[in-house]
Amino acid sequence: METVQLPIPRSIWPLPARQTLAIEILDQRFLPHHTRVNRLETVLDCARAIRDMEVRGAPLIGITAAFGAAFAVQEAKRLEGSTHEWQTAMGHLIAQLRAARPTAVNLHWAIEQQLAYMATRQDDEKLALELFEHAIVLMDEDRETCRRIGTHGLGLMRQIAERKNGEPVNILTHCNAGSLAVVAWGTATAPIYLAHLEGLPIHVWVDETRPRNQGANLTAYELGLAGVPHTLIADNTGGHLMQQGLVDLCLVGCDRVTARGDVANKVGTYLKALSANDNGIPFYVCLPSSTIDWGIQDGLAEIPIETRSPQEVRYVRGMVNGQWQDVLICPPDTPALNIGFDVTPARLITGLITERGICQANKEGLRSLFGEMQDVDV
Repeated sequence: METVQLPIPRSIWPLPARQTLAIEILDQRFLPHHTRVNRLETVLDCARAIRDMEVRGAPLIGITAAFGAAFAVQEAKRLEGSTHEWQTAMGHLIAQLRAARPTAVNLHWAIEQQLAYMATRQDDEKLALELFEHAIVLMDEDRETCRRIGTHGLGLMRQIAERKNGEPVNILTHCNAGSLAVVAWGTATAPIYLAHLEGLPIHVWVDETRPRNQGANLTAYELGLAGVPHTLIADNTGGHLMQQGLVDLCLVGCDRVTARGDVANKVGTYLKALSANDNGIPFYVCLPSSTIDWGIQDGLAEIPIETRSPQEVRYVRGMVNGQWQDVLICPPDTPALNIGFDVTPARLITGLITERGICQANKEGLRSLFGEMQDVDV
């Protein structure tokens, strides 16, 4: 079990159950310059927080949706009518949650977990509270899952550190797959934090991750609080660093993995995988099993890819003289395209690091860890 508390703010926490169930989240749009906490107590609150990226990161999106499912029951049961009527109303509310963001499969996984749990409970006045408490269980499981991902990835770090005879292990990350993207520890950062706590010499190259700059805003913030040596780089610098022998290992998170090992992650991940492959550098994807979509095979053909507002590309948001400002960086009438994710084919991935261990990025590798999925037709 977790024995160390990282010096990083919590991303989500439940409030004591009262007449109205509620949670609070750390609004990540304002980090690292401002700490803002938002209270969520309705399905619309949760859907907005997910859609507008107050919360982000596939596992955290899922946990937020799990609480949202409890709110859906709470809201629907306040409507007068028959069981059929409140369940129909709940279904409409759940649909709003599902539509909040298309790419991260954890959102749908968490909702299905809650619906399956609801089917085992009695339809009474305690149902919403029981779903709320089950969301807390899922939240605690996410924390432990990420710690386990870290322990499996730590073995890779130890091997590289031993070969380097005291020289720092240089890791390249993309976007934020850290503690802020989950409940604690992170996915790609979990091995990094455990290695740092163990005293291994490490250094992290932090991609800025345009256009929302989650690497610059969030990963650099986290690593700084944890005391992990790191350097912020422009997204296009990674390939050069690999050519110069300055990267030992790439660790990234993901938003969806197919049953055959293709990976959807923040746009730009594919380019890092190509560079790593060309330079013989291990490229690992860190994920909880809730991110595996066993129902799809071909990532390029089947994973829905989110397109976001072009304004995120045309403007850069930052702090100027203590005030938030959006700065236009192109001619005012310039068209822009903002693709949120890309798909990295399994052939470019060295391995998948899960809570159950490390496996190859293919059908056989995944089934070696998840034997209960042997009968799934992929």
